[in-house]
Amino acid sequence: AAGPERPQVVSHVQQALSYTVFDCKWVPRSARLLCLGSAARGTGLIQLYELHGARLELLREIEKPKPIKCGTFGATSLQQRYLATGDFDGNLNIWNLEAPEKPVYSVKGHKEIINSIDGVGGLGIGEGAPEIVTGSRDGTVKVWDPRQNDTPVANMEPVQGESKRDCWTVAFGNAYNQEERVVCAGYDNGDIKLFDLKTMSLRWETNIKNGVCSVEFDRKDINMNKLVATSLEGKFHVFDMRTQHPTKGFASVSEKAQKSTIWQVRHLPQNRDIFMTSGGSGSLHLWKYEYPAQRSKKDSEGSEMGVAGSVCLLQNVTLSTQPISSLDWSPDKKGLCVCGAFDQTVRVLIVTKLNKI
Repeated sequence: AAGPERPQVVSHVQQALSYTVFDCKWVPRSARLLCLGSAARGTGLIQLYELHGARLELLREIEKPKPIKCGTFGATSLQQRYLATGDFDGNLNIWNLEAPEKPVYSVKGHKEIINSIDGVGGLGIGEGAPEIVTGSRDGTVKVWDPRQNDTPVANMEPVQGESKRDCWTVAFGNAYNQEERVVCAGYDNGDIKLFDLKTMSLRWETNIKNGVCSVEFDRKDINMNKLVATSLEGKFHVFDMRTQHPTKGFASVSEKAQKSTIWQVRHLPQNRDIFMTSGGSGSLHLWKYEYPAQRSKKDSEGSEMGVAGSVCLLQNVTLSTQPISSLDWSPDKKGLCVCGAFDQTVRVLIVTKLNKI
């Protein structure tokens, strides 16, 4: 249903790749983007492209010993724009893309693959120290300060006797001042855990009954507002993080978006109530969150509890026959977005009419 005011998702450039792409990222304050992945011979690749009108020009290709699963610019300054990556061998590396021969920081962070990475405190977003969080198949979630060598500043691991779960996704949030900061992690058994880095404690946990593929706060640098979690079986959940009830936790609304896995969720940087989900069927869905008339109410005991809003589908488009595994909005140009799919193609998209919503 494409009404005159509905946003359209337009495929602007398609670039075929000769390798499996796991992550793609815009380079902040530029018309450049990165593709991270695994070459056929089992090495890691970082490709740097520049957008020229309707084509992508390959500026640099960097090969590394191990396949690269994920990357972030979130903990770097705008001046340096260093890329942090997690690889299949559990290594966390930070690269200067101008001189990528050897990493500016490197640590064997995990015993197994790093599935997910996020950064905060860089790019002028969020208060506090620059930090990187990594989540791994080894069941641990670790927070790193790249100014400190070798040891994580926080290590969230299963307690003794608890079985270790594959951590598929991690995200920072609540970084609105120097002291506050949280990490949310999602696991293969449906567990979602919220770690408070200020008190070094588990602040909240829930289970959404299906593997958690992606979690993201609508903004990192504000009081926790909303969190979206996507799952293996095509559902996503939006949690209202403003009001935590002592026993019921956070209110949420869930939506069955499609029949296949929702690989990623990414909020529009310029409007935190709009987000895109990418799917196993090669489709993208653009959503808008509508707040309820009142965001909290008192329960029978007089405790505050949150009230969930609703989500509405703005647009959906199928781009690929294979899963779209990664997605990144441009932080600078509203509506510009890049996605990578398992059909070995990277696509630059333009989403129109976002200022009319």
